[in-house]
Amino acid sequence: MQFKTEVCLLALAITLFVVSAFFFSYQTGSATFNLNWDYPYRGYALAFVGFGSVLMVTASVSYSKRSKSILQ
Repeated sequence: MQFKTEVCLLALAITLFVVSAFFFSYQTGSATFNLNWDYPYRGYALAFVGFGSVLMVTASVSYSKRSKSILQ
């Protein structure tokens, strides 16, 4: 992969982590003395974290392979 592609993958992974943090903490209903919190988007948040992790690992492996070939 090219350097620009790796940077774009890492930027997309960071964006997905930020969006998933919002989705993970989003609550519906009133928060006044209600002990039964409703988090309807936690499934999406976990999927975004998983996909972001895959993108991050892909970019990291590609970068490390490229940097090893440059050093040798």
